[in-house]
Amino acid sequence: MPTEYLALARVSSREQEREGFSLEVQEEALRRYAAQHGGKIRKLFRIAETATKSEERRSFQELLKYARKNSRYLKGLLFFKVDRAARNLFDYVELERLEQDHGLAVIYVTQPTENTPAGRMMRRTLANMASFYTEQQSVDVREGLARRMESGLFAGKAPYGYRNVRKDGRSLVEVHPEHGPKIRRIFELYAYQNQTIDSLSARLEEEGIVYSDTQPRFTRSKLHTLLRHRVYLGEIHHEGEWRIGQHPPLIDLATWQRVQVLLGEKLYHAHEMLYARELITCSLCGHPITGERKLKRTKRGVHEYVYYRCARYNKADHPRVRLREEELDRQVLALFERIRIEEEEVRAWFRSVLIARTQQQRQETDQQSTELKRQIALLTQQEDRLLNMRLQGEIDQERYAQKSQELRDRTALLKEQLQSAGDSQDQLGDLALKVFELSQTLKEKWDTANQAQKRQLLETVCLNFSLDDVNLVPQIRRPFDVLAEGPLVLLSRGERI
Repeated sequence: MPTEYLALARVSSREQEREGFSLEVQEEALRRYAAQHGGKIRKLFRIAETATKSEERRSFQELLKYARKNSRYLKGLLFFKVDRAARNLFDYVELERLEQDHGLAVIYVTQPTENTPAGRMMRRTLANMASFYTEQQSVDVREGLARRMESGLFAGKAPYGYRNVRKDGRSLVEVHPEHGPKIRRIFELYAYQNQTIDSLSARLEEEGIVYSDTQPRFTRSKLHTLLRHRVYLGEIHHEGEWRIGQHPPLIDLATWQRVQVLLGEKLYHAHEMLYARELITCSLCGHPITGERKLKRTKRGVHEYVYYRCARYNKADHPRVRLREEELDRQVLALFERIRIEEEEVRAWFRSVLIARTQQQRQETDQQSTELKRQIALLTQQEDRLLNMRLQGEIDQERYAQKSQELRDRTALLKEQLQSAGDSQDQLGDLALKVFELSQTLKEKWDTANQAQKRQLLETVCLNFSLDDVNLVPQIRRPFDVLAEGPLVLLSRGERI
């Protein structure tokens, strides 16, 4: 007959450890039981209170697997008591199946029962109680966390810039003395010192501001997350909405709103520092052309050089071709020179065609605005009818509120579209001529533009670019493509652009 046992000791909370159910207490009881019955424990599984749910589940499955494989060599499977063995009914069923299919006795040393119908009923009752306790505890925890968040307190770990503290037995949040000032500095730099995500990361590094000891540099994604987080306004997110929290704000509303506006304009614009980065693709492999800054120290000081190359530049099968930014500038200026028209007669013709096209677009916009106004009027009539039905008691308050909100949302969307159409209509008259005048002064503007303005000029004139070896190949937008083709082709098109 086998004389060895398989055993499991489990602690799921510090309270149970304080109540006398620690791993050491359980292990001692299990070993004592095995010795009293003429055997010993062959293998002991332990599940500590620090184990995650996945770790706990994995340990239990390993126990079952080991028991099935070695059942012929084992005298029984030992647990301290039923709720230490199975935390839910599914696990308890697995233990009963193990006992039935493999003939391995499942023994609860502090709750002994016979393997009879009455004994099995008693064990199942205890398993039901353990399952109920676990499920109810989960419900209580969720309700407690919900009440905590409704009162304006964080449910878990405080976000970066704050820290968790205990005061009078309560878990509260206060400004982190080290990280809190970092958050204020990040918002200040981005809001008022003309920084981008990339330059902000570099600026923080220059000022010696680190994210943490293990990760010194603030990454682009981390900075973007921090700058978008309303928690620094003193708010907390609960049930899909932001509410006033009990933690102190780190920034004021005006600064936060300014940052959001700037993020909307500069979100991940790496080209703020390298204007052509990822705007151009490699003609060989189709990957984006990226930029890199190199610092070279000479006797005269430190000089900075900007190169552009394919993102696959370091791959073994890719040509190692780099293009200096000065050479890229030269090719861009050559493109602008092609667009420039010297003859006044041709310029006058081009202006007249642009004006004619603008008038046609204005008519289309007027038609769109008329249709939007008609739809808004219909929705207003529906709102009036809905209100009358509510006053007459034909629909209840809940139904009225739901439908009324739907109508208001649709009306607001149409009004926004109408305003957008009106704004574009007001701008159409001057836009075409401004574009043309821009095309004639691109070279002058390029010479005085910063990196962001150069990027904007390139995107205005061209749809996309490719780099063939060291030659820039642009796909020019209309009407700039007409200008680039030259006056003879231009005049042959009649009144079309």
